[in-house]
Amino acid sequence: MSRVGRTPVKLPKDVKFNLKDGVVTISGKLGELSYTLQPGIMVEENDGELKVTRDNDSRPVRALHGLTRALLNNMVIGVTNGFVKELQIIGTGYTAERIGPWLRLSVGYSHDILMEVPQDLVVEAVLIPRRDQGSLGVQAEIKVTGINKEDVGKFAAEIKRCRPPLNYATGKGIRYKGEYVRIKPGKAGASS
Repeated sequence: MSRVGRTPVKLPKDVKFNLKDGVVTISGKLGELSYTLQPGIMVEENDGELKVTRDNDSRPVRALHGLTRALLNNMVIGVTNGFVKELQIIGTGYTAERIGPWLRLSVGYSHDILMEVPQDLVVEAVLIPRRDQGSLGVQAEIKVTGINKEDVGKFAAEIKRCRPPLNYATGKGIRYKGEYVRIKPGKAGASS
């Protein structure tokens, strides 16, 4: 039996759980999320805990057991605390700016990139002056916040995909906060 699937999901006091016609709805102080259960998976609430069970041991149902429990846990965390992804834009002249429902990225192309921010996400862009190795540059930070972990991660990945970090140059580009980018020596450095 799945270790992840067997672990109960604890419901905080301010979180409400509802199961109707195979649709699980979890609501809290930050909002409401719903998930449609797959065939063969059942959820029941006992003493402030959600238990996920399955009705048979076929391979597809076993695969969904742990997945369903993890998704329900993420829903509970999302409606209580929310999810945050932080990105850094590193490079001379690279900037980010929030303009109404749009995020404008200026990351070294001949044109700016405009991305429409989804309705359920909050995106903030901040310019931070920085000094490193004697040169003055500007670094932008982007903070993506929301209650749905999948939506937050997907939009953060779309932002990063606009200009991934270059590992043959100075590491400039868009990266997650705290991400390590290994700088490779390139052709000239490899021969010496």
